[in-house]
Amino acid sequence: MAANTSATDPAVPARPPRLSRATLARVPAHAHPRVPLDERRTGIVHLGPGAFHRAHQAVHTEDAMAAAGDPSWGICAVTQRSRTVVEQLAPQDGLFSVLLLGQPPPGHPPARVVGALTEVLSAPEEPAAVAARLADPDVRVVTLTVTEKGYRRDPATGGLARHDPLVAHDLAGAGAPRTTIGRLVAGLRLRHERGGAPLAVLPCDNLPANGPLVRRLVQDFLAALPGGDALAQWVDARVAFPATAVDRIVPAPRPLDLERVTGLLGVRDAAAVAAEPYSQWVIEDRFPAGRPAWDAAGADLVADVAPFETAKLRLLNATHSALAYLGSLAGAPTVDRALALPGMETFAEELTSHELLPTLRPCPGLDLERYRARVLDRLANPALGHTTRQVAADGTEKLPVRVVAPLREHLAAGRVPQRLLLVLAAWMRHVTTAADLDDPRAAALRRARAHAGAPARAVESLLALRAVFDQETAASPEVRTALTAHLTTLTRHGVTAALRQAAG
Repeated sequence: MAANTSATDPAVPARPPRLSRATLARVPAHAHPRVPLDERRTGIVHLGPGAFHRAHQAVHTEDAMAAAGDPSWGICAVTQRSRTVVEQLAPQDGLFSVLLLGQPPPGHPPARVVGALTEVLSAPEEPAAVAARLADPDVRVVTLTVTEKGYRRDPATGGLARHDPLVAHDLAGAGAPRTTIGRLVAGLRLRHERGGAPLAVLPCDNLPANGPLVRRLVQDFLAALPGGDALAQWVDARVAFPATAVDRIVPAPRPLDLERVTGLLGVRDAAAVAAEPYSQWVIEDRFPAGRPAWDAAGADLVADVAPFETAKLRLLNATHSALAYLGSLAGAPTVDRALALPGMETFAEELTSHELLPTLRPCPGLDLERYRARVLDRLANPALGHTTRQVAADGTEKLPVRVVAPLREHLAAGRVPQRLLLVLAAWMRHVTTAADLDDPRAAALRRARAHAGAPARAVESLLALRAVFDQETAASPEVRTALTAHLTTLTRHGVTAALRQAAG
């Protein structure tokens, strides 16, 4: 019989303790939070503290507090749905680590503990506490990362989807709010009632004109809310909605990433995130109650975010989607493996230089050609392990701004961009053949699966989806012909043949 072993057996390595304030002394000093934890005060509420927020805005905010010596911008993190983030962060006193995937910049450790979060709340379980935080006059900025689908927009109007059951629930006021906009409005209402201190609401999702978009959704909600006129007037006068553009690749952390964090820091971290070294944040500088010194932490504070956000959505996000759909069809599990497929690097070079770059306006201080080339280098980083499945999710939300928008510009100029159309054809092949669809409109997409073997009928079915294609684009004979040709090639001959056809 084998001998029993236990945690006291010297032959069994002791399991490292979990990250928390009590175990922070075990972490190497160079990886400690950059602000004294006891001095932090809450100045920001963030809705949706997933991996991207923790690897991007939280890092910039801690660095800004450190650079300015101002610890008053700590973040109250509010989870929107799952308790997972609470269970990850609460036992760790809000501490988490960021692991850099690739060569760290000079002077940066490969992993660091971030102490920007002062509190973690669950919106479904603690609605009153969330509203109270949003109403706190010491809170001067609200940030959001809730993904495209989290805003619950009507694809036909671009405004609030009032027919959505959860939106209707929040408008009826029958219980605690269940949507992002409903929770935000509940906090704004309480803030108004308690004196109406000014506030900035700063969305950080990949949506064009995201600040004006959220402002419109709040206005739509208030217009449908009985007695919402006075609150709407206060919001117009005292609440700003600056636009932002965010750029950092943050793949879902893998077990090997968590193991590496433990090895580097000496503690286990259930809330660790992994990210590429590159990070960009462009912010419209409009804050009625002040803001952190984000500019001292590498962010760009500008008067007009629009050209930057368009450049990022098209050069990075559209290319990301292209590699995800074409790569997954060819069996590539990750984005870097997709880029290494025969003909794919040439395709990506030509897509970005010939069909995406020409649609962009100049960005003051940003060399677009250099940014374009850097995007391809970033996507080729094998350390990221960013899965094609993850990037391919929610295509009906992502493709209209990433791919269809530049397509419309080419069509208006009399050009038919074959590479952009191949990306759309690859998405069509994906949604008609994938075993599992992760998309808010999965039910509508599944109806096209009956046409998986009939490219012309699949194109016809999916062009009718107004959430993705506007009427004019869908009616274009050139679009229909090109999509059918590309989808036929993908169906009968595969990705390599389709890439050759697009190049030709």
